[in-house]
Amino acid sequence: MVRLFGRNLDGSGPPLVVAELSANHRQDLEVALESVRVAAECGADAVKFQHFTADGLTVKADHPDLRVAKGSLWADRSLYDLYAEAMMPWEWTDALAHEAESVGISWLSSPFEFEAVDFLVTAGVEALKIASFELVDLPLIRRAARSGLPMVISTGMASVEEIESAVSAARGEGNEHLVLLRCNSTYPANADEMDLKTIPEMKERWGVPVGLSDHTTNSTSAVVATGLGVCMIEKHFTLDRGLGGPDAAFSLEPSELSELVRLVQEAHAVLGEVRFGPSKSEVGSLQFRRSLRALRDIDVGETFSSSNVGSRRPSGGLKPDDFGELDGRLCSRRIPKGGPILPRDLGLL
Repeated sequence: MVRLFGRNLDGSGPPLVVAELSANHRQDLEVALESVRVAAECGADAVKFQHFTADGLTVKADHPDLRVAKGSLWADRSLYDLYAEAMMPWEWTDALAHEAESVGISWLSSPFEFEAVDFLVTAGVEALKIASFELVDLPLIRRAARSGLPMVISTGMASVEEIESAVSAARGEGNEHLVLLRCNSTYPANADEMDLKTIPEMKERWGVPVGLSDHTTNSTSAVVATGLGVCMIEKHFTLDRGLGGPDAAFSLEPSELSELVRLVQEAHAVLGEVRFGPSKSEVGSLQFRRSLRALRDIDVGETFSSSNVGSRRPSGGLKPDDFGELDGRLCSRRIPKGGPILPRDLGLL
């Protein structure tokens, strides 16, 4: 059983909602601290940071491979400059962790290099998140797995074989506290490419809880994923898209995050449990079922037929299907119009 943020990920509760701060701190500690507070107010279960350095992610050089391709939000930008803008200063970590604790929200982070793994373990991180792009970095996964902390592994772009290698690398270090996230690593992601039907297959194939890392711009995928039994939903979060930043365009604002939390909890609630028969609130509605009723006054000695008995609301009389046994019998009592035809009229009592 995987346990995360004080909860067993066994499907008994609604999905954990993780607010991904990413680069939306805009390298301002006060913005980051306020984001933690607001995420908690919105009902998120955890806030996620990223721990990397530009030098740990890429190489500072003019090589054409080191520029973002066209068609992206960050087209033509230098990878190094983009990551330098996006990175969160590691020295903020204690302050952010303290703020999270004070407002009652958990925190986790994505390490992108060995040093970040070691730093986060020392800082008391509750879980480590492996980003989709790092899923193929098996040495990084092994380093994170050796911490013994729960690991959340995002699977955007990954083939079955690549996911299998990542899971095996973590398990090979003795870490079974794994969560996989279904993900489309386009920013923003297209709804028709989310392929959420993969979620049950992932749960069956790897035998671990599965969540969703959602880069779409609304809550539809999160609600559908809840119906498919995900344990976690990660969504990028910003205080204000209008203030800009590398990830602002596909991040939720506070009102939208609050609405996502509400929708996810409601979606989980409507799943309920396997049940047949009336719910508690339906019991009162049973009276509005049909039963056999007198269509007019019926006197003693009259013959029951479709001219004087029919299937009508409410309940209280014989079942409609009992008419075949009633048809042609003689009435032994006076039944007023609208009165129920009772079991004794069939000689059952």
